[in-house]
Amino acid sequence: MIEIELGLEDVARTRFAISPLWEVVASVRVLKGADEHGLHRTWAEQVRPRLATADLDLRPLFDLVPVPTRSPWGGRIPGFICPPPTTPLPSLDVELATVRATPPALLHTTAEVPPARMAALRADPAAELARLAAVMEAYWELALAPYWSRILALLEGDIRYRAGRLVEGGAQHLFADLDPQVTWAGGTLHLEHRSARGARRLDGRGLLLVPSAFVWPRVFSVLDEPWQPSLRYPPRAVGTLWHTRAATGSDALAGVMGRSRATLLTELTVPASTTDLARRTGLTPGGVSQHLTALRTAGLVSAHRAGREVLYARTRAGETVVEAAGAELSTAQA
Repeated sequence: MIEIELGLEDVARTRFAISPLWEVVASVRVLKGADEHGLHRTWAEQVRPRLATADLDLRPLFDLVPVPTRSPWGGRIPGFICPPPTTPLPSLDVELATVRATPPALLHTTAEVPPARMAALRADPAAELARLAAVMEAYWELALAPYWSRILALLEGDIRYRAGRLVEGGAQHLFADLDPQVTWAGGTLHLEHRSARGARRLDGRGLLLVPSAFVWPRVFSVLDEPWQPSLRYPPRAVGTLWHTRAATGSDALAGVMGRSRATLLTELTVPASTTDLARRTGLTPGGVSQHLTALRTAGLVSAHRAGREVLYARTRAGETVVEAAGAELSTAQA
């Protein structure tokens, strides 16, 4: 059990952030076997073949992301590959720039990573960190970018909920249902931990709370210098992240954008290629391409190259439009 002592200054400086870079690292854990309960099976089954056919050496990244073992150090993540964000929602490019600029003195870890990988990093930090950042960026494009709108909506929804809890009842109310592994009592945050014990003082640095789609059922803590003290925790409703929702509201949307485009937009519950969408909707591939171009121009759809194919996904604006149409349809039926 870790006891995190929060003074008044720490409570005042407690904040939230979302980290695309951390989602890269946490999702690699899932692909390496850390998803014992199969929460992310749907995502993994789509992503693994894509990564397997890509001309990409993932070892610089995968070597640095250990999976849980019986060792007390098993499952720890080297801090230098995913430093806590300094702004509420940094872009992946900004976070990768931080990785590239990591001081050589920070290139150490107690995590179970191949010694040869750490030796290479220390021997030529600039080159190896640049290589690591490039692999992270390529992995992001294949594994996370097509799904980011959905993931981001989940994470932002959790932050809105937590902010409301803080306003309603202060820090005690905020932490009351953060996670079963976290409890609050008398100005101290108690965090269950596999191996670490004892008290930790934040000394006025505050606490950074980072909801993460890929960490359940664990909570990851960052409490050592020089990083910002942080908790990476599962957001509310993470179990619904990959549920395929029925394509409702197409009639309402059809009156605005036409039936073909409405059908395509509602079909994009998960990223799909032009060929997939043509097969599912009965439209010609050429027609699908034209309609997707129009939807993309309107900001409702994004395109992501994944190996040899291009995957289309709803943007946050597209998700909002579909949800609004579905809500309006439910109201009318009621």
